[in-house]
Amino acid sequence: MYISGRLHQDLLRAVVAGLLWCAAPASAAEATAKPPLDLRGSEIQIFIENDSIGGTDRYYTNGLKIGGGIPADKVSKLFTLAPNTLLDAITDGASNHFGLFIGQNLYTPRNITIAAPQPNDRPWAAWAYIGAVAQSVKEDRLHTVEFDLGFVGSPALGRQVQTFWHEYVVDAVEPKGWGNQIRAEPGILLTYVHKRRYGDSNGIQFVPHAGLSIGTIMTLARAGGIVRLGQNMTGFGPDGIEPGGALLKNARRQQDEGRYQSWEWFAFTGVDGRLVAHNIFLDGSLFRDGPGIARNDKVYDITAGLSGRIDKVRLSVTRIKRSEEFQTPLGGSGKQRFYSINLGIEF
Repeated sequence: MYISGRLHQDLLRAVVAGLLWCAAPASAAEATAKPPLDLRGSEIQIFIENDSIGGTDRYYTNGLKIGGGIPADKVSKLFTLAPNTLLDAITDGASNHFGLFIGQNLYTPRNITIAAPQPNDRPWAAWAYIGAVAQSVKEDRLHTVEFDLGFVGSPALGRQVQTFWHEYVVDAVEPKGWGNQIRAEPGILLTYVHKRRYGDSNGIQFVPHAGLSIGTIMTLARAGGIVRLGQNMTGFGPDGIEPGGALLKNARRQQDEGRYQSWEWFAFTGVDGRLVAHNIFLDGSLFRDGPGIARNDKVYDITAGLSGRIDKVRLSVTRIKRSEEFQTPLGGSGKQRFYSINLGIEF
């Protein structure tokens, strides 16, 4: 059917006008019902842990965790009873935050160029997960609960990630033994960590901690603390990639509002001791036969590092020395050194 150019233009104008007329009231109503997105109090966190800076490529060889948090009152409309109300009943008006993370950990034996099974060394293993975090901060006390859900084995993409990293990022040897990794199975992990803070924000602070993890991935109890020296210090020390180790940044900012400055720095050292009843990355699968090694029940980390913040951006670098985690018929694993880097951005 033929339509003249002028008629075509008139019809087009009519259609556009009609669409605009229909959309305008809805848009106005939507604008009235939904105010602009308010990101204040939220944050993004990125964690990277790797042993290559220390000159090794073995055991716990890489960790990655990315996510962020939001104040509890900003998600209250998703629930019949607001999470902030629930937490207030428990924590008596503390600053409450929620967060979501995704992460991946990689574990390998000492020699990654051997394709055959290595029964006298640490098993190949990967763990990929999503985590939900709830935190409550009041004065000098921090409570953290983290729930992680994911997979070990091939669904965790350990082979793909380490092969890509070695080939395109660090120009290292090809890892050849991923065919021997712990077999695929789902995993869960529930962690609680409590921290206290003693001392002055300009000077020296002592921050002890204690916690418990239960699940198919790990079951352990932990305790330790850090000593830090700096200026305008907020929060509870450096954040870590381990479950329950990350402090949602603006929980720190809101609770320290009276002494929060545009910059801060601190140096720190500390220790974390753990009594381990189960570690799937050493013990092997819970549900099927597979590679495993004799685990040490008592392990510890010694940490030291620096943390600094300018306005809303924080960077922390931590050096971690981990004690011997397992034994073999040929001897112990020896200690391991790796580095942890944390970048946080507040809104």
